[in-house]
Amino acid sequence: MEQITILHTNDLHSHFENWPRIRRYLAAAKASAQAAGHTVYTFDLGDNMDRVHPVTEATNGQKNVELMNQIGYDAVTIGNNEGLSYMRAQLDHLYDYANFLVVLGNLLTADTHELPKWAVDHRVLTTKSGTRVLVLGLTAPYQLTYPLAGWLPVEVDTALSQLLTTYAADFDVCVLLSHLGVDVDRQIAKRYPRVNVIIGSHTHHLFVNGEQDHHSLLAAAGKFGRYVGKIELTVDSQHRVKAATASVVETATLPEEPGDAAEIQGLHDLGTDILSEQRVADLPVTMESDLTGQPRLVREGLHAIAEYAGTQAAILNAGLFLEDLPRGVVNQNQLHQILPHNMHVMTVTLSGYDLWRLIQEFELARLFLRHFHQKGMGFRGKIFGEINYLGIAYDQQTHQVTWRGEPLSPNRQYKIAVLDHYLFIPFFPTISIVGKNHILYQDLLREVFAQYLGEHYPLNQD
Repeated sequence: MEQITILHTNDLHSHFENWPRIRRYLAAAKASAQAAGHTVYTFDLGDNMDRVHPVTEATNGQKNVELMNQIGYDAVTIGNNEGLSYMRAQLDHLYDYANFLVVLGNLLTADTHELPKWAVDHRVLTTKSGTRVLVLGLTAPYQLTYPLAGWLPVEVDTALSQLLTTYAADFDVCVLLSHLGVDVDRQIAKRYPRVNVIIGSHTHHLFVNGEQDHHSLLAAAGKFGRYVGKIELTVDSQHRVKAATASVVETATLPEEPGDAAEIQGLHDLGTDILSEQRVADLPVTMESDLTGQPRLVREGLHAIAEYAGTQAAILNAGLFLEDLPRGVVNQNQLHQILPHNMHVMTVTLSGYDLWRLIQEFELARLFLRHFHQKGMGFRGKIFGEINYLGIAYDQQTHQVTWRGEPLSPNRQYKIAVLDHYLFIPFFPTISIVGKNHILYQDLLREVFAQYLGEHYPLNQD
């Protein structure tokens, strides 16, 4: 019998506080398994990077790749944080200096419908006993947003069926690196008996001892590097999997070394130093934030997104701005701290009646959202906060909505600037049901705000 050990990481999201221990554990576990005669493979499942961390933001993810190079991964796939945090021109160079293969079978270039130059659609790893391990990688195919970044996502069933057919004669064991989420993983297990192992991610689920589902072993190691996964396969002389088990190691239980804290802090400091050197604007006054009011920062933000989108009205929530901006020269590090979110400006065009209904939805949710702990969908703050309007007013007594001081005309078309975040959360259904929505994907919200500040409060050129 042959033993194959698989070590796996996923969804680090630039939580480098666990990285030194992860690195040491992977090296030690690999050496131990190899000493026992096992074949060892190491994989990452994507979302290694997150632009909320200053060093990821400052280096466009290159520092993450440099750290991943320390591991000796046999293959990785990408998550939406790699695929959707950058435009294609940036992503095309993210892995220029990687010492590992990116395996990705369901993302093509939007213009030529080809695999990206930095990825392969499969990898076959052959053990010393001749067992051929087919490694596939699939990422969540966001049909709305990937085309805006320059990519054509392929649905899971289409891609996986084609890959398994194309390479049917080339493998004995199939391992899927899945950044699809646990529900999709379970569907794959039911429908594709030739997939022996599905290593999961994206939904941050944790399988402490794996999950056997039909012919497939499902494994998953949570999020933020809190766990590292380990899979053991026993393969017979006919190269068939006879036994498969999965486990995880909690990184908090691993020993810490004296230099760890300095290394972790050094990554943060490197990012903030680079960003701090990038001066943006010179503010004549302090711009304050306030979760429950109408602070200066939100008012400026409303004007910023309206100008960027070419609209006369805008809506923003106060919880987007996490800190004040002090008077004086402002740099990119400060903007990254106050607006760490991964979200974009979006225009929504609605009839007067539908705009009235949308504002009713905002008003209905106002008190609830003022202190609501919002999570996910690009939001990197804590509280949603107060809802603020530009160019729109609402009368609490009559429920009348006015547009720049005039009553709405039911059949007239109105275009407002909001954030794509509002499309993805469940509070404002009018946007997704009847809105003519256009996401301005080229720039993140903080980049839009930086452009606005630079134009309205320019740096002294002396």
